[in-house]
Amino acid sequence: MEWYEPKDFKEWAKRLFAVRHLVLILFILGVFILELRLDWFEQIVGSYLVTTNSKRPESGTIWEMGHRTITARQTLDQIVTDRQFLKREARGATTFTQMTLNILPDKGIMLSSEDFRKIYLTLPQTIAQKIASPFEILRLFSDGSWVRTYLERTGDNLKIYLLNAHNRVLRELEIQSHLIEYIKRVEMALKGTLEDLPSFENRIYSADQFFAALETLPEEDLRSIVSQPEMLLRMPGHIVRVGISDEAVSGFIELGFEIEDGTGRKVILLKGREWAVWELRSYLEEKEIEATINVKTQNAWM
Repeated sequence: MEWYEPKDFKEWAKRLFAVRHLVLILFILGVFILELRLDWFEQIVGSYLVTTNSKRPESGTIWEMGHRTITARQTLDQIVTDRQFLKREARGATTFTQMTLNILPDKGIMLSSEDFRKIYLTLPQTIAQKIASPFEILRLFSDGSWVRTYLERTGDNLKIYLLNAHNRVLRELEIQSHLIEYIKRVEMALKGTLEDLPSFENRIYSADQFFAALETLPEEDLRSIVSQPEMLLRMPGHIVRVGISDEAVSGFIELGFEIEDGTGRKVILLKGREWAVWELRSYLEEKEIEATINVKTQNAWM
């Protein structure tokens, strides 16, 4: 090894092109060419990072982006799963209440026209008429223009859009919250007894008492109390008890007719005009008072 400074260019060239220097240059050049051809350095570094990945902290921009991507994907999967579940539940619903329970606030579900038609037909005629005319439903369903139905909640109300094959709105319906609640009560009352409905508490009479009181009223007042006797006649079984609500809404009072059909009991809800129902109830209460006095009198003589 020559430790003194070269004196001329020849000495510089001699040292620069020495065998050791050439070997070192060729070695570095070979390594560089192999790296370009085989990417061996990246592979070694990558393998090392894989083996130490579990020990390194999950921090930094890449990790955060990865976490956000995974979270977003999981959230999206959950949304899709929930929507598919709600859609299946809504399609399998057999009552209006079951269908509305699957509609989340400010969300919507899509049903076929056939699915909605089946739900519409389960409603009592007076309620179904308030939602849409049966003749209009029949026309849209028969001519094939109505293909699907979109339902969404807007606050406490429910909006229904009858759509054609191109998602053009053929008819827009809106069901107010008070009607939704009433439908729930009606469908809840389809199975069970009058005791299941708090509004009839302490105002339940036997069928004999009710119809005996009904006979005391003029013929023209009967439909003011029982507006749809034909509905009761169509029901299988016989009426065993009648409940009278204590609440008047918009000039009407609710009556519940408990029916025994051999397989169980159910309640049919109808509405009567307030003045006529109060007249009937006054008569029933007078008869109850008379019956109570007679019982007490008989007990006193015994």
